[in-house]
Amino acid sequence: MDLAITLDPQVALPLHRQLYEELRRAILTGRLMSGQRIPSTRTMAQSLGISRATVTLSYEQLLSEGYLQAVRGSGTFVCQQLPDDLLEPAPIKSIAEAAPFPKQLSAYGASLTTNDLLRPKEPEAMIHFRYGRPAIDHFPLKLWRRLLSRHCRFSSDIFGYAQDSRGYKPLREAIASYISRSRAVQCKPDQVIIVSGSQQALDLVTRLLIDRGDWIAMEDPGYLGARRTFLAQGACLHPVAVDESGFMVKSLATAPGAIKLVYVTPSHQFPTGAILSLPRRLELLAWAQKTGATIIEDDYDSEYRYSDRPIPALQGLGSSDSVVYISTFSKVLFPALRMGYLVVPPSLVQVCDRAKWLTDRQSPLLEQYVLTDFIKEGHLERHIRRMRNLYDQRRRTLVQCLLQHVGEQVTILGENAGLHLMIRLHTHLSERDILNRAAQVGVGLIPASFYYLKSGSRNEFVLGYTELDEPQIQEGVRRLCQALS
Repeated sequence: MDLAITLDPQVALPLHRQLYEELRRAILTGRLMSGQRIPSTRTMAQSLGISRATVTLSYEQLLSEGYLQAVRGSGTFVCQQLPDDLLEPAPIKSIAEAAPFPKQLSAYGASLTTNDLLRPKEPEAMIHFRYGRPAIDHFPLKLWRRLLSRHCRFSSDIFGYAQDSRGYKPLREAIASYISRSRAVQCKPDQVIIVSGSQQALDLVTRLLIDRGDWIAMEDPGYLGARRTFLAQGACLHPVAVDESGFMVKSLATAPGAIKLVYVTPSHQFPTGAILSLPRRLELLAWAQKTGATIIEDDYDSEYRYSDRPIPALQGLGSSDSVVYISTFSKVLFPALRMGYLVVPPSLVQVCDRAKWLTDRQSPLLEQYVLTDFIKEGHLERHIRRMRNLYDQRRRTLVQCLLQHVGEQVTILGENAGLHLMIRLHTHLSERDILNRAAQVGVGLIPASFYYLKSGSRNEFVLGYTELDEPQIQEGVRRLCQALS
């Protein structure tokens, strides 16, 4: 058998290596089939006009690597199983006639199969009044990079396991000091637990305090992420209406069962923007103390108040045993940081610590080190002051444009705090008509109807303004007015 093999004695690669490569390529491309006999060393040497020793070197290399096998008395053959084949996974024979065994989901898993989304789907739009995204282009990125570099160079501890699943102790100390000054929260660093955002905090607290069938009271309208967490745990929800003074505490008495947990956003109710009045705060705390229920205070954007001073947290007004305080850095700094915290009563510290360890062992250490410096060196509060001025100007622009262009057709709610406001449009158009018309002129809106457990008011929309500059806000409102005409 003659093989089409070309060797070049002029190149630097030795002849035995050239022959090895040619034979290996012939095997892998199928020119030499598995089980096929190849010429003897003498025959191959005569065919190519080279020494037998050169051929022997090539054959020995192929034999050692598993491409060839020698059979005594019969000759040398291409192996049935090539070494390159071993690198490929063996094909799995499908059993077409066997019906797939259905996966049995847990009650928790089954609750996640519904079509109730965690948040409304955001349509594509040239100008989108989406909520919850800070002005990231104004974040001090160079400073953050410098702090990152500092700890990447000098902090070897960031590559190991944390000593405390509750979080880096200096960060918990810095947070405790900061919220004591800015929010009048009463706590010690041991009560602070670092989490990957408010959603993980809600999940931890709910799994620790709620069994299937327990009753939870929450604002209506209210935060979708909290609602889905509660329902996934099997809780029964008691919606409590919100008016201009916030959560209507007296409605707790109408619940079908004993309320075990109350979820509120007292400093800037989501999405209406109402502020829970002091009398109602005291009433809610007294009710919790009397019934033994726990209050979750979600303080998601309390840093941003524009007409007066920030209102102290609910947690700091009375006995802290009744309140679990939750906050996040996602809106103050940037969402991808995935860093938040909860402040739990002393009686819950140990069990929350263990639950956090079981959930994810620890939060990323590098970001905790950097955030600690960012707070302790005063950068956080300086950044908040700068952003408060920026957001205030954007808020004013949005309110002025709405009043100027939409006029009597709009009622503005909750415009003096936070990162969004809510509007109620007075028009014969339906919510769907308004959304479609706005989309046609390149404006994206989020309807507030998503946030209601019961039927909500007609034609309410949540307008975020923090990531839009003033010309975009002006153009967006002008187009919205055009859509309503």
